[in-house]
Formats: sequence, structure tokens, C-alpha cells
Amino acid sequence: MFPVGKSITNKLVKTASLWKLLPFCFGIGFAAVIAEPALISVADQAQVVSEGRINSLMLRFIIAISVGVVMVLGAIRVFLGWPLHRILLIGYGVVILLTVISPQEVASLAYDSGGVTTDIVTVPLIAAIGIGMAASVRGRSRLGDGFGLVALCVMVPMVSVQLYGIVVYQLGEPGVVTDAEAAAGEMPWLELLLGLMTVVRDVLPVIAVVLFFQLVVLRRRLGNPIGVTVGFVMVVLGLFGFIVGLDIGLLPMGRQMAEQLIATEQIPLIIAFGVLIGFATTLAEPALMAISKEAEDISEKRLKANTLRVLVACGVAVGIGIGVLRILTGGSFVVVITALYVFALLLMLLAPKDLVPQAFDLGGRDHQ
Repeated sequence: MFPVGKSITNKLVKTASLWKLLPFCFGIGFAAVIAEPALISVADQAQVVSEGRINSLMLRFIIAISVGVVMVLGAIRVFLGWPLHRILLIGYGVVILLTVISPQEVASLAYDSGGVTTDIVTVPLIAAIGIGMAASVRGRSRLGDGFGLVALCVMVPMVSVQLYGIVVYQLGEPGVVTDAEAAAGEMPWLELLLGLMTVVRDVLPVIAVVLFFQLVVLRRRLGNPIGVTVGFVMVVLGLFGFIVGLDIGLLPMGRQMAEQLIATEQIPLIIAFGVLIGFATTLAEPALMAISKEAEDISEKRLKANTLRVLVACGVAVGIGIGVLRILTGGSFVVVITALYVFALLLMLLAPKDLVPQAFDLGGRDHQ
């Protein structure tokens, strides 16, 4: 996925106009997010928890459109050389303002939705497009300008989901959640073939966008058709395995472990479990491995991939510990999340500007 994304972006920048590159950015952002399994899972759960006020498919479309628009904004940013930290300051100012006025259920959903837009499918493509553009535009830094698209793809859906949630909670009424909807994500073994076909259907838009711009817009053959074909087949099989694993293993086990730990009423033990599981799962996150390795290569090994992964995993562990403590003590989500983001924005003003895009990209890629 990295080679295909970089190759098409480089060719579009060098041989086509910006007005051909922007539709590609929108199309690939929209298609990749629609296929994102973590987003599908979160959207289904949101429909159940909101008692039908939030429609799962509508939520996915809103987030996918948001990411498509962000991809266009990110491309324009690279071409015009806009500093990312200014965009993030303005954007997160809006996010925090909406967090204060949104229903708490909507605010928490928005932050989770913004996180899961950048997962296994989206990160390789988005990062490759950003790095490809920065490498192709004269005067741009691959480290300072190539990174940042993932960060924007986390931020903007937070705004759109909160706006959507405010509307539906003000105007909508609780719906009827059927047993089938409540069981969304639970995949019986007899439906495995249907599940595989669903994954193929969700990944097809990504493949269609790539092939259209490669063969029709650029009028060039794929450089390594066998490798690309094998790669996309492995993506489909990997996504299918990921979804099945979530539905029949990780989600039920996570719920069971949480219930059993809470029954012990030992708060330190519960927090320790959350911290350790957050650290371990982040280290195993494949997209984090990919983007960390890319950062190491671009920085000529000044930034070590393993060091970045450990630092991000430590950050996730601390974040989960704070989150678990908030849930157990009944603290305000709005107060906690606002304080943490204000702190992150203050650090952004102090950090080297070339590292800000990478830091926010890694922060948007640290969850499973």
C-alpha cells in the first residue's frame, strides 16, 4: 500500500494538475475510511448505545466524507507550505469548544471516532500520499510536511461527529434496536463467507480509486502488478481475520475481563490491567510499526522506530490509566479530555516544528 500510494501521488504531482490530484485525495480518503473495520465496529456500537438516535451507516458516511475533505486540505497545505501547528491550534480550539456544548455521549463518541479513522487501512495510504507529495514538491520537507495528514484525519471527524450528534440528540428520538442490531459485530461461523464478501465489498472502493487514477487519469500500467495484486489480497484476508478476531475473541474477552476485574473492587488492579493492556497492544499495532519505520527512514535514522513505538505505547498506557480512573470515580469526561488536549497543544508550541506533524500522526495511530 505504501509503494502504490507514493507512486500515484508522485506521478500526479509531476505530470498532472492540482485539480487532478485533489479528487484522488478525496476519493482515496473516503474509500479507505468506509473500509475501516475499527470504524465499522465503533459505529455499530454507537447505534446500540444511543438507542438508535445515531445511525451506524450515516455515521460512517459523515466520517468518510470528513476524511476525504481533510485529504484535500492536507494536499493544499503541502503545496502552499502552511504550517501544521497553526491549523491544529485552530482546529482543536473548535473541537474543545464543541466538546463543552455537546452531550457527553456525543463528545466521547467523537473522540473515539476520530481515533479509529486512522487504523490498519487508512494509515499506510494516507501517510504514503503525504510523504509522496512532500517529496515531489520543491522546497518541502518530507519530515515536516510529509507527515500531518493522519493528524488532520483524526481532528476533523471530531468536529463533524459532534455536530451530527448535537443535531440528532436535539431533534431525534430513541429508536428501536433489534436483536440483530444489538448483535452487530457478532459473526456466527456459518456467516463467515458472507463476512468475507462484505470485506471485499468494503475494500473495492480503495482498489477502484487506485486503478482509475493509475490506468485512466495517468494512463500508465502498474509497475508491479503481481506484487500489488498479492498485496491487496493479503489486505482483504487480513482485514477479514481482524474483524472475525474482534467479534469472536477480543471484544467478548475484553468485556468479560472488565466485568471480572470490576467485581473485585480493587481499583489499583483494574488500572494496572488497563495500563498494561494498552502498552502491549500499542506495541503490536501494525500501522504504528509502519509509520515509525517510515519516520526512521526519512530522518536518516536520527529517529529510531523502536524508540518511537515505546514512547507512543507509554503515552497510551498513561492515557488508558487516566481513562479507567475517570470511569471508576465518575469524573467528567469533558474536563479530563479538555485538560489533556490543552496540555498537548502547549507542548506543540514548544516542540521543534518539524516534529509536530509526526507527533500528532503517531498520536492518531496509537490505538487498536
